[in-house]
Amino acid sequence: MNNPIDQLVDVLPKAELHLHIEGTLEPEMMLALARRNKVELPYASAEEIRKAYEFDCLQDFLDVYYLGMSVLINEQDFHDLTFAYLEKVSAQGVTHVEIFFDPQAHTERGIAFDTVVDGICSGLEAGHREFGITSKLIMCFLRHLPEEQAFEALSCACKHKDRIFAVGLDSSENGHPPSKFSRVFAQARREGFVPVAHAGEEGPAAYVAEALDDLRVERVDHGNRALDDPDLVARLVRQQTPLTMCPLSNLRLKGIPSLEASPVKTALDAGLLVTVNSDDPSYFGGYINDNYKAVRKALGLDENDVVTLARNSFAGSFLSDREKQSKLDEIDECTDRFRQ
Repeated sequence: MNNPIDQLVDVLPKAELHLHIEGTLEPEMMLALARRNKVELPYASAEEIRKAYEFDCLQDFLDVYYLGMSVLINEQDFHDLTFAYLEKVSAQGVTHVEIFFDPQAHTERGIAFDTVVDGICSGLEAGHREFGITSKLIMCFLRHLPEEQAFEALSCACKHKDRIFAVGLDSSENGHPPSKFSRVFAQARREGFVPVAHAGEEGPAAYVAEALDDLRVERVDHGNRALDDPDLVARLVRQQTPLTMCPLSNLRLKGIPSLEASPVKTALDAGLLVTVNSDDPSYFGGYINDNYKAVRKALGLDENDVVTLARNSFAGSFLSDREKQSKLDEIDECTDRFRQ
C-alpha cells in the first residue's frame, strides 16, 4: 500500500522549475526520432540506451545527453518532445512549468534557432490547451562555451521576447564560474530577460555567491553547496531566493553518495525557499513525483514538509502575485480534502 504522504504527493498541485526539455527525451522517443530523421545512433534498443545511463560525474551525463539530442532536427520533433513531457506530468499534479532549453547545442548542429523555439512553444501551447498547464520558457547559455557565443544566442533570443521569459546558465560547472558570463547576463537584463543560473551543483558555495552578485540572478538552480557557507545561507533565507534542487539528479551524477545526504530537509529546516524538481528525468530515472517520494522516504519528510515544498514551487516561480495566490489556495483546498 502506498505511503499516505506519497498519496498526497500524487494529488498536490505543484510547479516544476528545474527541467531541461532535452532531458525528457525517453529512449523510445529517441529511437523513433532517429528513424524518422534517418539519424544513426550507437544503440539498437531502448534497453541499450538505458544501460548507457550510468554516470560518474556531470560530464559523463553530458556526453550521452548531447548524443541523444542529435535526433532533434525538425520543429515537429521539438513539439513532440515538449508535449510528451507535459502529458506525463499532467498526471502528476503539475499545473505550471518553467523549462530550460539549450539553443547552442542545436544551432551548432545546424538547427535554426527559430526551429527550436517554434517547436517547443507549439508544444507548450498544445499542452496548455489539452492539460491546462501554464509555462514560461528559459533559454540557457552553455557555460563550457565562450561568452562570445552566448552573445550570439542572446541576439537570437531578442527576436522572441514574447516567448522567452528568462535566461539561464547550465552545462559543465567545474572551471566555469558564473562571473565568466557577467557581460552577457548584464546585456540580457538590459533586454528585459529575467536571470537565473545553475550554481553549487558541482561548483563551490562561492559560485552561488557569484551568481547572485555578478549575474544578479533571481533564482539559483541546484544551490546545494550554498549550505557549506552559513553566511550565504543566512543571505538566501533573508532574501528568500528560490533554490531548485534535484535529488535524483544529484544521486545519479554522484553529487551526493545517497539520497539520505540530499540537502533538501536541511534547507527546509533552515528556512530556505527550496523546491524539488526532476532536472533531466529521462536520464536520471524519475519525474517530479518520483523526486518528491524519494526524498520523503530517504529524509523522513512529514506531511507539512511535502506541502511546504509544493507551496515553495509556486512561491519560487515567476508567476504573478495573483497567480501565485490562486495556486496556493488550490494547495490548501487539496490538503483539506486529503485530510478529511
